[in-house]
Amino acid sequence: MTSVTISPKFQIVIPAAVRRAMHLTPGQKVQVIPFGNRIELFPVRPIRELRGRFKNIALVPDREDDRV
Repeated sequence: MTSVTISPKFQIVIPAAVRRAMHLTPGQKVQVIPFGNRIELFPVRPIRELRGRFKNIALVPDREDDRV
């Protein structure tokens, strides 16, 4: 586990190994969510990255026989 230091301006530097593993780029947005006693960072990905991801999803859900 890697630790970082908070600067006097409350900034942190994401370590290079984490940036590479998460495919982060300069200027990319990240959502910051407090969760219990920790802070979680989620990269905001362009909507175009979802293209084709749900290609085989069923548009009509399977229903039981007693449901119409």
